[in-house]
Amino acid sequence: MSKQNQSLREGYTTGSTATAASMAALRVLLGGSVPDQIEIPLPVKGTLKVPVERVEKSTTDACGVVIKDGGDDPDATHGEEIHARIEISESKKLHVELHGGIGVGKVTLPGLPVPVGEAAINPVPRKQIIAGILKEISDSFPDFKGHIKVVIEVPRGKEIAEKTMNSRLGIIGGISILGTQGIVRPFSHASWKASIAQALNVAKASCLSEIVFTTGRRSEQFYLKHFADTKPIIMIQAADFFKFSMQQAKLKKMDKVCWSIFIGKLVKHAQGFPYTHAKDWAIDFPMLANWCSELGIEKFLIDKIQAANTARQVYDMIPENSKQIFCDMLRSKAQINAVNFSGNKNMRVDYFLFDFDGKLIQ
Repeated sequence: MSKQNQSLREGYTTGSTATAASMAALRVLLGGSVPDQIEIPLPVKGTLKVPVERVEKSTTDACGVVIKDGGDDPDATHGEEIHARIEISESKKLHVELHGGIGVGKVTLPGLPVPVGEAAINPVPRKQIIAGILKEISDSFPDFKGHIKVVIEVPRGKEIAEKTMNSRLGIIGGISILGTQGIVRPFSHASWKASIAQALNVAKASCLSEIVFTTGRRSEQFYLKHFADTKPIIMIQAADFFKFSMQQAKLKKMDKVCWSIFIGKLVKHAQGFPYTHAKDWAIDFPMLANWCSELGIEKFLIDKIQAANTARQVYDMIPENSKQIFCDMLRSKAQINAVNFSGNKNMRVDYFLFDFDGKLIQ
């Protein structure tokens, strides 16, 4: 973990949450007591102790309940109940069968790591849940033989999914059960990069060759307001990952990329920043001032631009009769950087610049 994250609390993934719920339910169903916490296997190596909320047992099954904890980097599932319902039937061999139930989405489009028609439980958490079941048997019930059916459920999953990108990826009816490491590390970039790559996989699998990157929800909403016929599947929130997104667009053989963007990010694209978060990459205002000077902007404004604090402040300084050439200059430089980052000189890149009220700036 980086130094800046050392004081932040880690959490655990939906995959780890479902694993803990499954192991707790199995333990109680086989005659054990309800644990306060349970030690689960992590996907890569090691184990993790996860608190158990409760286990509800009936004559035919048991349901383990664990609260998802995203640590200090909570997502849409943070604080939500994840359930695992366990049923056992006779079998000469030990066998584990895994399904998604209420609130777990179903995959309807190709390009995801889960086949169309199956529950959106990704391969790594799928293996983790099964490994957890086998660990529980090995540790506590080594002589058990039988067929174990596990159904993962998320009571509010359908509602939670509305806050995610699932429907755009073709995951309908609930959330995905995710997690490649089992642990949520605050401010990790890996999960966001993975979501960009996954969204591009879905677009590619749908035989699409044009996508629209946005820098967030607002720039996405403004784009869709102006271009209402846009297929949601081509809209991808790339956030600050400029270089990575362009590289992935080339890797997935996209012919055209559009960016829906605000002035601050456009300036950073024009200045060639691979990653555009303000914490790591600050606008070079002297450089921006030099560019404005080359456009013939008056000298007294050049001095103000050089001392500016934000790109929006600079945009407001530019005279109305020069705003067009100013924006065209930024778009041109940004397009060159985007193509260079992609490594595909034939890729077409367009920029759609919006003001903060949603007006498209031509």
